[in-house]
Amino acid sequence: MMSDPKSGNGGNTGNVGTAALACPDHGGPAAKAIEVDHIVKKYGDFTAVDGICFSVADGEIFGLLGPNGAGKSTLIRMMTTLIPITAGHARISGHDVAREPDKVRRVIGVIPQALTSDLDLTVEENLNIYAKLYDVPGHERKQAIDELLQIVDLTKWRGAQTKALSGGMRRRLEIARGLVHSPTIFFLDEPTTGLDPVSRVAVWEMLTNIRSHRQLTILLTTHYMDEADRLCDRIAIVDHGRLVALDTPVALKSSVPGSTVIEVQFENSPADWEQRLHGLGEVTSVQSEGAAMYRVLTSEGTRTTTELVEMSVRSGVRIRSLTVQNTTLDDVFVHYTGRQLRDELVKPLGFVMPPRPGMQP
Repeated sequence: MMSDPKSGNGGNTGNVGTAALACPDHGGPAAKAIEVDHIVKKYGDFTAVDGICFSVADGEIFGLLGPNGAGKSTLIRMMTTLIPITAGHARISGHDVAREPDKVRRVIGVIPQALTSDLDLTVEENLNIYAKLYDVPGHERKQAIDELLQIVDLTKWRGAQTKALSGGMRRRLEIARGLVHSPTIFFLDEPTTGLDPVSRVAVWEMLTNIRSHRQLTILLTTHYMDEADRLCDRIAIVDHGRLVALDTPVALKSSVPGSTVIEVQFENSPADWEQRLHGLGEVTSVQSEGAAMYRVLTSEGTRTTTELVEMSVRSGVRIRSLTVQNTTLDDVFVHYTGRQLRDELVKPLGFVMPPRPGMQP
């Protein structure tokens, strides 16, 4: 059984992803694009990644969720050959990351969280330079750039300086740049951070379209629950350098006790109000969100909602707002890590340009 991420001991929090957590047989019938086997990264006495195992099938979109400091970025940097692995093994498209870094670099595209395209170059010049770094032949470069500009809807902006683009357009340029050498595996770190809702949806649709047309395998990190829910075939939750849950979004949500979430805000509630909410019928957990707002998980939404309203009327407590919804990935994250993802600060990540294929690591 998986360990309890809240206690750090061997308690049972459910059976979601148990096989994946125990390092499944990587030699199964499905082709594996990524295989991570007991991978460890240490900085002196500090363990940033602690024996993580998982595999990603060809053509899958795989998500990594976790707060800052959980080990997500360190894990990606090891898989993309940017930092050495302390222990364990990682294979990308069958190539061992430690022994065959050049072969790994030729089959991957990497999009960091920070926007790194040269602002003074045009859209086409940015793509052209990156294609040259990967030794894409001249006759193939133009065709690849034309195709990618059409896919990311930037054809009419090819001659525009990058600094003239909006944030969403620059993110689309970054994605096109990462695909210019035709990788088969794509790593994206927080692909829609800082984008407006319309641009975020546009990026989601573009990634889905690219995956279907190019047979890409995509591994992404995200802080957005709706993004993971919409894009990912499977999701791994990482905390304190360890994998604490891995499964499909539907299975992860089903694993959380309580199928319904009631979000309710009160006025003039007494000091023991949270304790009294715990006592309502079929309630599995109550989370205080501040400003007299509570998130109540229950296995019987109708009964709990009725009792909550009746208790408020009897106690003279006014309900300012009340919504009822199904369990979300926010609830999954809180269940497995004991904290809310949106409470974690986003720290800027430094980016190191991947070495040109053929160079020594």
